[in-house]
Parts: sequence; structure tokens; C-alpha cells
Amino acid sequence: MLEDNRILLVIGGGIAAYKSLDLIRRLKERGAAVRAILTRAGQQFITPLSVGTLAGEPAFTDLFEPRSEFDVGHIRLAREADLVVVAPATADLMAKMAGGHADDLASTVLLATDKRVLIAPAMNPRMWEHAATRRNLALLAADGVFVVGPNEGEMAERGEQGIGRMAEPREILAQIEQLLAGNDASKPLGGRRVIVTSGPTREPIDPVRYIANRSSGKQGHAIARAAAAAGADVTLVSGPVGLPDPAGVKTVHVETARAMLEAVEKALPADVAVFAAAVADWRVAEPSSRKIKKGAAALPKLVLAENPDILASIAGRKAKRPALVIGFAAETEQVIEHAKAKLKAKRCDWILANDVSDGTGIMGGDSNRVHLVTANGIESWPQQPKDEVARMLVGRIAAALPARS
Repeated sequence: MLEDNRILLVIGGGIAAYKSLDLIRRLKERGAAVRAILTRAGQQFITPLSVGTLAGEPAFTDLFEPRSEFDVGHIRLAREADLVVVAPATADLMAKMAGGHADDLASTVLLATDKRVLIAPAMNPRMWEHAATRRNLALLAADGVFVVGPNEGEMAERGEQGIGRMAEPREILAQIEQLLAGNDASKPLGGRRVIVTSGPTREPIDPVRYIANRSSGKQGHAIARAAAAAGADVTLVSGPVGLPDPAGVKTVHVETARAMLEAVEKALPADVAVFAAAVADWRVAEPSSRKIKKGAAALPKLVLAENPDILASIAGRKAKRPALVIGFAAETEQVIEHAKAKLKAKRCDWILANDVSDGTGIMGGDSNRVHLVTANGIESWPQQPKDEVARMLVGRIAAALPARS
């Protein structure tokens, strides 16, 4: 329930604005106090009267409204809320937020607020996939803005289908409830110790060459950030990536699989271990101390040795085994079947499986589509930003861990 919680809802201009009316109704049913800002474009789809009737007070529309601005109303709106929700968050609104614009009531309030912000993007799939929108999304995520959706499906335009539909009101409501639960002094993972691995490993061939893979580390780093935001004491063991160390997280930098395993073992004990790193399965048994020169009489022969299996090693421990051990399965075919087999073979608790085939854009991209595979079944999540995948995972982790005494 949301009694005593104050929600400020910013309604952007898109056909999905009609869903905001249902969201207001659901919030009020749960006891929340709702104020709404309706942008000029939003008023082309729904009316201030309908919004105000459901919210129980007039909708705000104008930055220079004399009745509210005599006491700097936009600042009051920004501060007198526990959470700011933007639904629908159009491409234009996201661009304004990312750029720090303040040319109307909605953008001014969003710039002036010191509260958490949740956006529910909604736009044409081509707009969602445009490089400008991806940059803006990355900036907003870095600024701490929370994201729910968008979902995949048919658009308002005939014949248009893809990712861009605004999340359903029940999905937005669930995210609101999860975020407001964090207002309590005891955060969902407060007092917990979490280990996360991220990125690729590099196995040397000679001083200048190595065996590696295309992992960017974006998902692992996002999980570390989300766990820290939920109150956990997080150790991130990262392979070589081009990402900044997450704030509030202890980051250990490694190169090889053996170094990663050693760092994980040093970080134990922990309540949770999430193995998101793409660890090289093999290494060169005897790397050359000098650069292997091209033009030798015969092609060099690389004798490979198997790397330690970090996930299986930690999941199979009798001492200091985390209560929850979670692995990732990056597959190119039979994703679910391989994930089920990996869950059993590695003796871990959960597997997050995803399809990293050419054309998916997941390996190295900003979004992910995962299947949560457990002994109890399979839960398929929609394609969404990796930060949102991380927050969903942290929510599942918090719910699964036994209560602390």
C-alpha cells in the first residue's frame, strides 16, 4: 500500500497518455496522494479535467500560472513529493531531462527536484533505437533516473511494431511500490554482502596478444550499482572494461580468469554472488614471454588449457557458500535448454539466460532480454535497459533472501 506517499506524475504528449489515467486510479486506490503535471503536448491526448478529476485536485499545466507561481509553485511541486513519475516519457521529454532544459513546467520541475525520478518511455520504435535517444537514456541512467519499460508490441501507427510501447500501469505501479519501499531506513539489501563479477577476461598469448570476448561489462556494472543502491555492501570484480567504477562499490580490477577466481574467494563470505562476467573458457597453457613473430617457418601452435570454472567453484563450496549464487548464460541457440543444463551442472541457484546472437545487439549494447531460470520454472523478462534488468534482479534477490534476525 502507498498510504502517506506523495506522487508527482508528469504526463507527456503521446497516445500512451491515456494509460496515465489508469495509473492515477491505481495509485489512489492504494492510498497515494497524486499531483499531476500535464504538458502542452499531453493536453492534445487527454484533458486537464479528466486528470484532475481522478487525482482529486486540478492538474498543473502552466509554468507561469498566477494562482500557483506567487509562491514559486514549480519549486514547491518539485519538493513536495516522495517520487516523481514521468509517464509517458516521450523522446522530447527525455532529451530535455538529459540536457537540463527548463522551458516549461514539466522540465522545470524535473530540473528542480531533489527526489527520485522514474520514467516510463513511450515512442515509435525507430525513435527509441535512435542514437540520440540511446545517449539520452545513458545520461539519465548515469544521473540515477529509474526506468521502467518500454515494452515490445504493436504501435498506434498501422503496421508499426517493435520496442516502444509504454509499460502497463500495473508494471509502473509495481516499480513505484518497489522504489518507495526503499524510503524505509532498512533498504532491501541493507546489511547484506554482495559479490558481482563483470566484463571479459583476457588470457595472454604473448606480451601483446590475448584471448578475450566482446563483453562490455555494462550488465555486471549495472547490477553492482543497483545492489549498492539497495543498501548492500558490494564488491565488484571486474575484467578490463571501458566503464567507470560504480560509486559506493569496492571494485577489484583483474585480467585473467584465475585472477578473477582469486579475487572472488578473497571477497567471501557473502550473502549473494552474481557471476555476470564472460570468463574465457580456455587460456594458453604457456604464453610466450616475447612477441610471436609473423613469418616463421610454421604457424605457431597454441596449446590451450581449461580455465577454472568460477561459477561452479563457488556454487559447489561447502564452506562460505553464498546463500544465493546466480550465473549468466550467454547463448546463441537453444537458450532455455542450455540454461537449464547449466543450472544443474553448475549447482547454482539461478541462471539469467540471454540470446547474444548476431543482430540482437545485446553483447555490448545498452539493453538486454533475459530469462530467469530457477528450479521452480522460467520467468521471461521483456527487453529493457540493462539498468532496469539490474533493478529487477535486485528486487528478486531481496525477496528471495531469508529475513535477517
